[in-house]
Amino acid sequence: MRRRRSIGVLLAALICAVVLAGCGGSADSAAGSSADKAAASESETKQTEGDRKMTIRIQVGTEHFTARVEDNASVRALEELLPLTVDMSELNGNEKYYNLQEQLPAKEEQVGSIRAGDLMLFGSDCLVLFYKDFQTSYSYTRLGRIEDVLGLEKALGDGSVKVTFSPDN
Repeated sequence: MRRRRSIGVLLAALICAVVLAGCGGSADSAAGSSADKAAASESETKQTEGDRKMTIRIQVGTEHFTARVEDNASVRALEELLPLTVDMSELNGNEKYYNLQEQLPAKEEQVGSIRAGDLMLFGSDCLVLFYKDFQTSYSYTRLGRIEDVLGLEKALGDGSVKVTFSPDN
């Protein structure tokens, strides 16, 4: 009789241990599952933000252009200044520039070639909008690019021109 009782107690203890271990594992799995879900949700949010089309609107006279912008600190700082209307000066027959009153974060790189529609930062305070393609040895921080440049060169004209940069909502 004692032997059966001992086996019964041992069996009951073993069952409790298995059940408790199972519960602990489930709790850990549930917590891990919640953490995994939160991480996946955060990853999806970041991916969605990275995939979303970030743009700014550029108005020159009556012409409107849309620039797709980079996701970098320079652009985020520029967006804080928008809307921004400036008188851009002519330089080299291929670009308009404006010296900002404040410096933006810069991460310059040798770009090699410029394409019409490129919006760049020269140094940390010179906003440059290019309207012709050419090769360059200068370094710039990429801000964005007007993809449809039809009419851009004509709109910018020969001399200084008033340009408005605004959020594209």
